Amino acid sequence: MSDPFLHRFVAGEADRPVLLLLHGTGGTEDDLLEMGAALLPGASLLSPRGKILERGMPRFFRRLAEGVFDEEDLIFRTHELAEFVAWAIPEYGLDGRPLVALGYSNGANIAGALLLLRPEILAGAVLLRAMVPLQPAELPRLPHTPVFIAAGERDPIIPPENPQRLAALLSQVGAEVSLHWTTGGHELHSADIAAAKAWLTIRFPAH
Repeated sequence: MSDPFLHRFVAGEADRPVLLLLHGTGGTEDDLLEMGAALLPGASLLSPRGKILERGMPRFFRRLAEGVFDEEDLIFRTHELAEFVAWAIPEYGLDGRPLVALGYSNGANIAGALLLLRPEILAGAVLLRAMVPLQPAELPRLPHTPVFIAAGERDPIIPPENPQRLAALLSQVGAEVSLHWTTGGHELHSADIAAAKAWLTIRFPAH
């Protein structure tokens, strides 16, 4: 790649999936490594750092205000991330393994955009505190693609109807969506982690 993402790669077991770890605003490529290893033991971990800086904080795409995305930049960055994944798969010998996104907040939103704009990239996704990233002019097909959405009932950034709309949109295009609610806000809780781990264990069991 001419302008590769700063990233971490942790090799896992050959018969296990690959987790694409996508941090939230202000995070780095190190943020979700421990969580990824705990949620899906044995998985390989591919963790890029977002290239956009907002007041010095890394993000995966620009926003115009809280909850208002720069859609043109989001589309560009989504395809850029997809091309990074396409480079990383043969680079790290991951061909043939399912790729599952694990994203939090900003990272969950670009994971959602990957599902909608580059449906061939992901075999599944765990979206922690995600919003509807965009409404594509042409909807993809995601037949039976498993997606887990964790939302907070008291999230000050994401109104409850937004993850509900995201779940409905992904279900509309064929994904098998599980929408999990906690009583918390935008931050993650142990209940989110436990529910995501249980879901991943069922959807991507160890051989």
